[in-house]
Amino acid sequence: MNKPISTIFVASRRALSTLHPSALATVSKTSDALRDNPVVNPGIPVASGVGSARRTDNTDPKEVLNRIAKLHDTDLLPNNVNGWENSRAFLQQVVDILYDYIKEEHKRSTKVLDFHQPEDLKKMIDLKIPEKPMNLQELLESCEQVLKYSVRTGHPRFFNQISCGLDLVSMAGEWLTATANTNMFTYEVAPVFTLMEHEVIRRMIDLIGWGPNEGDAIFTPGGAIANMYAVNAARHYHFPGIKAQGMSDKLCIFTSEAGHYSIKSAAAVLGIGTDRCFHIPTDDIGRMDPEALERKIEECKREGLQPFFVCATAGTTVFGAIDPLQKIADICKRQKTWFHVDAAWGGGLLLSPEQKPKLAGIERANSVTWNPHKLMGALLQCSACFIRHDGLLMDTHQMAADYLFQKDKQYDVKYDTGDKAMQCGRHNDIFKLWLMWRSKGMEGYRRQVNDLMDMATYFTDRLKATEGYEVIIDKPEYLNVSFWYVPPSIRHLDDKEKYARLETIAPKIKAKMMERGTTMVGYQPDGEKPNFFRMIISNPGTTKADLDFLIDEIADIGKDL
Repeated sequence: MNKPISTIFVASRRALSTLHPSALATVSKTSDALRDNPVVNPGIPVASGVGSARRTDNTDPKEVLNRIAKLHDTDLLPNNVNGWENSRAFLQQVVDILYDYIKEEHKRSTKVLDFHQPEDLKKMIDLKIPEKPMNLQELLESCEQVLKYSVRTGHPRFFNQISCGLDLVSMAGEWLTATANTNMFTYEVAPVFTLMEHEVIRRMIDLIGWGPNEGDAIFTPGGAIANMYAVNAARHYHFPGIKAQGMSDKLCIFTSEAGHYSIKSAAAVLGIGTDRCFHIPTDDIGRMDPEALERKIEECKREGLQPFFVCATAGTTVFGAIDPLQKIADICKRQKTWFHVDAAWGGGLLLSPEQKPKLAGIERANSVTWNPHKLMGALLQCSACFIRHDGLLMDTHQMAADYLFQKDKQYDVKYDTGDKAMQCGRHNDIFKLWLMWRSKGMEGYRRQVNDLMDMATYFTDRLKATEGYEVIIDKPEYLNVSFWYVPPSIRHLDDKEKYARLETIAPKIKAKMMERGTTMVGYQPDGEKPNFFRMIISNPGTTKADLDFLIDEIADIGKDL
């Protein structure tokens, strides 16, 4: 049975009050107002399309659409203090457009995308900024047009990126976040969200395995920035004088050949230099070679360089490989270097007691990157950098701007998190994660992670059993399944000739796949390996039937190549 929004807000009021007593009064007023003046009645059917009759109480739908066509931004709040009814009617139309989109996105008969070449798409959709204001109906039509030509990343047959699926609770959280429009730099402007962030960070630190008095974190605009936070904190820990005096040209850092490019990018941005970011060889499934790492660190020391940072990866982008964390931790301890784990993709395994042993050694890290917008399914973007040394983030980044971070405020200023961050303004990425996590609980996430791992095993086994398919890694460690499709016309060739021709097969299949719009999966080369498909299984809405469909669709497209 559908619950009115007022009921949901009353439940949220009880939850928020557990965070901080001051939150209760504000939420109480909101929920009481919504209970007395409900704005949504889920029982009334919704029509489709801007030009059709959408639900707005008992008002004639044509009258509503005619009225909206005559309205502009100046007729809405806050420009028009008497514009609540206009605002309500407009926003209900927007919400109904989103309702329709979500409903269609989860139908297998709906295309994943309606693909057009860039120059053609420019002619099909008006993206210009006008001199004169558009009316509200034109804006609604723009909303529908934008969604029509966008990729449906929540579709159960979208496998192109690690971040996929559409968690409706997280989405609801993002709607609320956008409405609150809160900056996360101080407690005084974001009291509930600041306490919420503190609570969630503590839970994630516990999952990483640090002690009760260890750990701090900052939510960042993506995993690449989280990795840069880690490099910067490590540098300040080892060389605190650089913050004030500038950069030394002898520092160097290390990651694997399969590690994310953001570590090299951090070296460029922070003045270390890309030539001082050394990429360590990997084994045949993409895991860093720890012996090669230690040899390179010692070589750099002999050459007068100063190694200070090692990045291990828990879930590489291509193969989903997990570096040998325990061995790398031992090396970092011997060599007195900072040990960072980029678990942007793999961090979600910590939510499953059955899968957590794959990340054994992460508890020894000095810092960890973890992206809840990946395996956990939070809406983009939601990433965090965790630093084991409490207070180091503040020491590294603090600039003490006195217009924001006064020390004589009427509350405990340790809850002002803005001076821990590189940026000033910081988006609220916590509410959608908090709400979604509460909707699943730890038990729900345990099932979700385990089910996805089972799906990856099923898909790998199906590929092995299907003629024309070759998997690159026989038993993937994680949710990345990489494979070739070999058309009948080249199956008889020797390996050298076959793999030379395979270079063009995946791009051709992908192009036709996008024209059909039925599914999406990425491809790429890797070293001497010709282009192959990289399958990501991270959408909880994906079924075995969807995986079977992909196998059949690729074979149908590629059989005559």
